[in-house]
Amino acid sequence: MNPRPLALALLLLPAFAPTTSHAARGFEVRDLATLDRVSTPTLSPDGRKLVFAKRVVDFAANKASTSLWVEDLFARDAAPPERLTPEGWNVNSPEFSRDGQTVYFLSAKSGSMQLYAIPAAGGTPKQVTDFPTDIGSYKLSPDGAQIAFNAEVFDSCGSDFNCTLKQLKEREDKKSTGVVFDRMFIRHWDAWNDGRLNRVFVAALGDGKAPLKTAKLVGKDVLADVPSKPFGDATEYTWAPDGKSLVLAARKADREEPWSTNFDLYLVNADGSGAAKNLTTANKAWDTGPVFSADGKTLYYRAMKRPGFEADRFALIAMDLASGNTREIAPKWDASADGITLSADGKAIYTTAGELGQHPLFKVSLDNGEVSQVVGDGSISAFAFAGPTLAFTRNTLQTGDQLYATSLDGAPLRAITPSAGEMLKDVGFGNFEQFNFIGWNNETVHGYVVKPWNYEAGKQYPVAFLIHGGPQGSFGNGWSYRWNPQTYAGQGYAVVMIDFHGSTGYGQAFTDAISEHWGDRPLEDLQKGWAAAQKKYAFLDGDKACALGASYGGFMVNWIAGNWQQPWKCLVSHDGVFDQRMMGYATEELWFTEWEQGGTPYVVPKKYEEFNPVNHVAKWKVPMLVIHGQLDFRIPVEQGIGAFTALQRQGVESKFLYFPDENHWVLKPQNSVLWHDTVNGWLKAHLGE
Repeated sequence: MNPRPLALALLLLPAFAPTTSHAARGFEVRDLATLDRVSTPTLSPDGRKLVFAKRVVDFAANKASTSLWVEDLFARDAAPPERLTPEGWNVNSPEFSRDGQTVYFLSAKSGSMQLYAIPAAGGTPKQVTDFPTDIGSYKLSPDGAQIAFNAEVFDSCGSDFNCTLKQLKEREDKKSTGVVFDRMFIRHWDAWNDGRLNRVFVAALGDGKAPLKTAKLVGKDVLADVPSKPFGDATEYTWAPDGKSLVLAARKADREEPWSTNFDLYLVNADGSGAAKNLTTANKAWDTGPVFSADGKTLYYRAMKRPGFEADRFALIAMDLASGNTREIAPKWDASADGITLSADGKAIYTTAGELGQHPLFKVSLDNGEVSQVVGDGSISAFAFAGPTLAFTRNTLQTGDQLYATSLDGAPLRAITPSAGEMLKDVGFGNFEQFNFIGWNNETVHGYVVKPWNYEAGKQYPVAFLIHGGPQGSFGNGWSYRWNPQTYAGQGYAVVMIDFHGSTGYGQAFTDAISEHWGDRPLEDLQKGWAAAQKKYAFLDGDKACALGASYGGFMVNWIAGNWQQPWKCLVSHDGVFDQRMMGYATEELWFTEWEQGGTPYVVPKKYEEFNPVNHVAKWKVPMLVIHGQLDFRIPVEQGIGAFTALQRQGVESKFLYFPDENHWVLKPQNSVLWHDTVNGWLKAHLGE
């Protein structure tokens, strides 16, 4: 289709304009907790219809629900998106049928998570599957005649879903509650292991007259979670173009799984027959995200090089399936690709990646590896293209995800959904600026400063100094629903954030620099960044500042408590590592601690003690708020309790905020509000208004 009709339509339709009303107040946590969120842009094959998900919060009920909305991008008359799924339905994972007439999605409306279909023009949803177990994710086959999906089952049950339910019921009915484990993972992220694995199944869609009740297990000999737990998704398996086989990205569920990052790609038959073929056995590091070329002769995927390192660079790889030969597509591009979406002509890959505090969308030539930026300025969180249309969600430090549409030939952007400022017309947001300075090893380090929402030239403001987690992460130009600098700017504070060595988006060597150096190189960057920010921005009141962080950021706050107390009036440590030695034994994903500390705690004990906050407790004197969730199995709750005990026993002013029902993150709306109210109260007590 000629892209000009879309370009014309986009020019004729008005975009959302920035609000011009006078701000009456700053952004605060109740705004953050209740903002509508959009995600999952999905396009019909001709690029005409855009379906997306919108999440709304019922704050009183302390829960959220998600619906699907649709917009005709080629319509000449402006009209807002229309709701596609009925009121009262909570849904996810939209996908168009191959003819564009139907939208599939997942919903638990029947009592378990099943696949449904609804006409793209609107109508009544029809249940497509009726399995006894939840469907976790799915993918339509290239011809639309089959679906592949994953479900949690016991290995002994194969394709018999009722067998899995029977075993679960038998466990529930037992009078004893003890569980015997003979290998790790005994627990992972926020759940205890009950022995079930995510397995992939295939079913024919048939005539659609009755819901599907049977399916075939594929890759029976690939004993692994596909998708991986807890954050894997449907990008970890894919259909071959002829619909006769699939490729699964899998890490074996064996004794070594908790300290292994060795995901391999397995070719399996879609009818469940035969043995799986390991396509990437030579690489002992992470291989994932398989995507076939249109002719089925080439498999594209992402691969790391170093076993055991979860933050290694994901390179783009092409494999000739006939010979098994591989090549890296863009070896000179010093970025870690987030995914793979092939262009319609099969000549390029579209992907996102971090770059100097931004998260743009890139186009990578398959021929010569040339990389060009398609959309920048902020963080692209999701994208899709079909026909002439490109749709994407983008967020920045001043707005949550906003959905845009354009054409691949560069038509003007059209905003499909409003920004945070348009939804909150009386709210002012703090302006932000990126700066840089010379940090560790005389290398350039970047940071961000966010002004208070009510900034006035010539005045000074107390400072919230935020330290990101990961540690391979970034506090760049993006929006967060957990650690959002605008919630501090909205209270009248200035915010400083440093992307210290170890942060992502500045080249792999910069990311690598933190491993085995948790307490020296990043601390040097934080100290120099703090000094550089004060020198550059006169509105920062360096005598009124608190340091706050979570996860690795919480570790750094605990480390600062014993090694850099002078500038801080208070500290906030959320889910932070307190004792590195115990962390090495109690966490679940051992590959993380063993890479970051250079080995196991019994082989290299000195490494675990070199940057161990517990060894500096006697020097703690700055008031600290400690926060931890009971369901945090990444950094177990005893780490937070230990820090609080160290503070209380020495008479250091301190509080402990405990969440019995939260994991490494605080996700429930009212818990999030309590978290922010407690943190803001702590800052006000020590910094003033």
